[in-house]
Amino acid sequence: MEQFSELGSGNEHRHARPSISVEQAICWAVKQSGPSSRTSALRCTKRSSRRRSESSKTKSLQSWLKRKRTLESTTWEETVLETDLALMLPDHYISDISERIALYRELDEMDNEEGLQAYESRLLDRFGPLPKEAEDLLETIRLRWMAQVVGFGKLVLKGGKLIGVFHDEEGSDYYKGVRFQRVLDYMQSNLKGVQMYQRNGALRLRVEPVDNLGSAMAILRRLSGTVVAPKAQSPPLSQGLRASDATE
Repeated sequence: MEQFSELGSGNEHRHARPSISVEQAICWAVKQSGPSSRTSALRCTKRSSRRRSESSKTKSLQSWLKRKRTLESTTWEETVLETDLALMLPDHYISDISERIALYRELDEMDNEEGLQAYESRLLDRFGPLPKEAEDLLETIRLRWMAQVVGFGKLVLKGGKLIGVFHDEEGSDYYKGVRFQRVLDYMQSNLKGVQMYQRNGALRLRVEPVDNLGSAMAILRRLSGTVVAPKAQSPPLSQGLRASDATE
């Protein structure tokens, strides 16, 4: 699978701009609503610059955001994944190189959980139990799907960190919707190790430490509002997922 190396090289923290607090993130979201909320945006900016912790005003802004929630499309741009995990169908598992390439191509075009489970079942039937690298490969497909639901255009999982890069630009309706509100809710309930910041014109969310794929999956379930779905078949496959906000 193709990997990318723009982020997560260890320089991420050194070059990152100062992190954004939960309150500042809410203020930032308020400013995305346009001229009609300019007064609210100015109030947010002044309060953040003075670094006040006025919980009642924060709750007021959160209520404002909830009132501004709109019905959002369930079709989102594909998420690019960068990771230092070993993700592959090893040659000791599938020895024929042309067959491995065909399976990689099929997996790259996978777009639903039912198809992924059927793909995994075929591997079990033909080649036996999946090695760790293959299990992780399939799980990262689910990880990317959840990252799409969140609104990440890019997801970095390496160096003990998870970094999500939002693909929507400033002014997008995304920042007034339920998906971004879930991110803010997650920040409020997980103050330690969670930071939001801007770099190269993009808003980013960093969570650390994230030492393994299981931890990353748990975080993305929270951020995406995804729930674990029961398996239709009895073999002990990896857990499937269903997006709970498909009708939002």
